[in-house]
Amino acid sequence: MKSPVAQLEELASRLRPQLQFLYGARADECLSDVLRVCSRYDDLSRSQRSAMWDERDVILISYADQVRADNEHPLSALRAFLHSMNLPRVFRVLHLLPFYPATSDDGFSVVDYRQVDPGFGGWDDIDELRQQFDLMFDLVLNHASCQSDWFQQYLRGVEPYTRFFVEADAGVDFSRVVRPRTSPLLTPFETSRGNRNVWTTFSADQVDLNYQEPCVLVEMLDVLLDYIGRGARVVRLDAIAFLWKEPGTNCLHLPQTHQIVKLFRDVVDALAPGTILLTETNVPHVENASYWGNSDESHMIYNFSLPPLLLDALLTGDGTHLNRWLAQSVAPPPGTTLLNFTASHDGIGVRPLEALVPSERVEQLVCAVQARQGLVSRRAGADGSDIPYELNITFFDALGDPRANDGDPLHVQRFIASQALMLSLRGIPAVYFHSLLGTRNDLEGVQRTGRPRSINRRKFEVAELKELISNQSSHKQIWETYLHLLTVRVNQPEFHPDADQEVIPFENQAVVAFLRTRPDLGRALLVVANVSSQLQTIDLKQCSLKPVGAELICGKKLDSPDGIVSLNPYQVVWLPVHR
Repeated sequence: MKSPVAQLEELASRLRPQLQFLYGARADECLSDVLRVCSRYDDLSRSQRSAMWDERDVILISYADQVRADNEHPLSALRAFLHSMNLPRVFRVLHLLPFYPATSDDGFSVVDYRQVDPGFGGWDDIDELRQQFDLMFDLVLNHASCQSDWFQQYLRGVEPYTRFFVEADAGVDFSRVVRPRTSPLLTPFETSRGNRNVWTTFSADQVDLNYQEPCVLVEMLDVLLDYIGRGARVVRLDAIAFLWKEPGTNCLHLPQTHQIVKLFRDVVDALAPGTILLTETNVPHVENASYWGNSDESHMIYNFSLPPLLLDALLTGDGTHLNRWLAQSVAPPPGTTLLNFTASHDGIGVRPLEALVPSERVEQLVCAVQARQGLVSRRAGADGSDIPYELNITFFDALGDPRANDGDPLHVQRFIASQALMLSLRGIPAVYFHSLLGTRNDLEGVQRTGRPRSINRRKFEVAELKELISNQSSHKQIWETYLHLLTVRVNQPEFHPDADQEVIPFENQAVVAFLRTRPDLGRALLVVANVSSQLQTIDLKQCSLKPVGAELICGKKLDSPDGIVSLNPYQVVWLPVHR
């Protein structure tokens, strides 16, 4: 085992060329500061695992105050609820959305990166959750709150904070800059040095940090290592694609941004092996996949194309585009994986559909969401137009049928199909808290906050939650079915994140099918989904597959002597097979 000194010397040799690329003549000074920070964490180590991940790695996404109870901090109430429901049995990782003091965007406008919002609890509450789950934290590294101490010091002209934020001349042509919002790119602030226009990619309350200054990089690296020291097995690099600003460019995915991700990866792999860096880039897959680098950037990226493609297939009864995308998908590079999901604290991204489905199909999806009382958030195009950016709706309501006046008898089945398919794919699944319940659109929340994303961010009193999952309702049905799916899934080695995935072409546009295989085990699991409202059949002999035992979800044998399997509307099967 290397000594701490030898480890830092080896790390320095890796970081020096990266910092020279970023900062030129200032690289040596920055390297000294980086190594000083790293030396404070030379005792950082995670419990050694035989592998980075396995089939038991399932992530639960939750706000810190998702569950509330009288006379109890929300983090404590959340821990008690998750424990009482025995959820650590099926979820290994808990993604706690930003729990730091913040002023807007439900935590993503951070005031203090190193503190827990006292309204949620304290670090001792985080540590108690750590006893039950591996933890995932957000590193909100593109921007900070304008109420943060850093920005207040910037306004007062205190060094080095005068260099912590991105200033720009309002007369400069920013037409090439890719925008995720329609709000102004620059926001004027009165400082001790006069009026300054500050870069605000996401909102006037979220001021962008200036990574062209080495001190900002050093500060955020320190925060990253602090989070790992406090128990984060996974760290989500929020809005990473926008990190580096360069006049005359689109300011998206710039080489300097990728270099910073490489630097973070090198530091994490050296000091805390087993920690997973997840990049959040809600863009078309080819851009998203660039953050794997050559297996030297992020360990994991979001599978952003999956949610809208699942919606498209299940709302139209046509799996053509989903099948084509699955067939064309290549395995992640060695040592990397995908994070699969359908819903999150944000909306359903539209950009990840680019080049995957025709524009009229995208418009059809946008109209379908609006017909289900969903909302559409937009971004500014280069020509000044407003372009759909994300669909704001709960995933459950997105799969309803607004034409069913007397109720939609297939609504729950359609939703469960979407979740079972997501759980089946190569990668690590992440389940938003609301998906466990089939939460409906929170229109009152939208009206109260004025933010479209509030439609999918409702919080619950613990008594209300327990009533929802105990009464005879769609919530109870979804809760019980979901937990059953998870219980089965975490015990199937074919669902290892790295297991092979091969699309099976049944030549039926209503059927989506693929094989998950562990060559070292000599067996496979056939995943088949009927994405339509009509009974469908498949012929296993067509693809030379032979069932071995019962289907895993229902526990029954499904095939007939002639190899024909019938699929009920929106049924998903997990069928052990031999070839």
